[in-house]
Amino acid sequence: MKLLASALLGCMIGLAACNSGGSASSNTDSTAADTTVSAGSTDGFKLGVQMWTFRLFTFTEALDKVDSAGIKNIEAFWGQKLGGDMKGEFGAGMDADTRAKLKKHLQDKGVQIVAMGVITPKDKDEWIKAFDLAKEFGLSYITSEPIKTQWDMIDSLAGVYGIKIAIHDHPKPNAYWSPDSVLAAIANHSNIGSCADIGHWARNGIDPVEALKKLDGHIIGVHLKDIVKFDDTKAADTVVSKGVLDFPAIFTELKRQNFNGMMSIEHESNWEQNLPDVIFTKQYFDEQVAKLK
Repeated sequence: MKLLASALLGCMIGLAACNSGGSASSNTDSTAADTTVSAGSTDGFKLGVQMWTFRLFTFTEALDKVDSAGIKNIEAFWGQKLGGDMKGEFGAGMDADTRAKLKKHLQDKGVQIVAMGVITPKDKDEWIKAFDLAKEFGLSYITSEPIKTQWDMIDSLAGVYGIKIAIHDHPKPNAYWSPDSVLAAIANHSNIGSCADIGHWARNGIDPVEALKKLDGHIIGVHLKDIVKFDDTKAADTVVSKGVLDFPAIFTELKRQNFNGMMSIEHESNWEQNLPDVIFTKQYFDEQVAKLK
């Protein structure tokens, strides 16, 4: 099965985010800094960045990159070194002083942590710590690949805290690689939904549009990425719109579902110099979503 890659790139602002062979851009961050784009959501779609995209950098360094891309929402990941005037790493282990400093950094940049993940707490105590952190920072949802025996417990906690659980899909043999396995967790659990990683679905040989349809009404968040080959769990990432995913069809389906959650750019390639790729994705996103109006 072959998915169609979008060809609607001719009117992009002149960022060479990748070459004709599909590899990621070699542009430097200093070049990207001159192409800052406007922030905000478009027609109900909220764009963010999964901070794993900038995993080689500290949280504060990554925050600067997100800000220069004109994006104001993030999905934090546990374990990222904080940097700056903060010791330690992002997670439930942050002390009160560190949390206060982190809130100040976020406020100064005008950036909101909307979600965090992907986490797999081992027991109820760890889940409570995760929910406490999420509540303190005003998160909407937690991205997770939970232990199956925890479904009832985390659904209950999510209801108490008013924070949803979005189940993420990794490539096979991950327990949640198929939309069917996510639906099994969602059944009778009103506070559990899907974090739709459309790139991993394609790696698993699943048409992302069909998977989105199957999860209609249950999609809490989306991981926005593209890959170079369909039905290959080892397929490399490429810049969004340069690979095999049909993004106009994906956006159209999400629009049909009245999806109003966050799409987190998660670019797992060109790790050291991927800010131009993120900016390119932001521009492509804005262009495509504008066509849905």
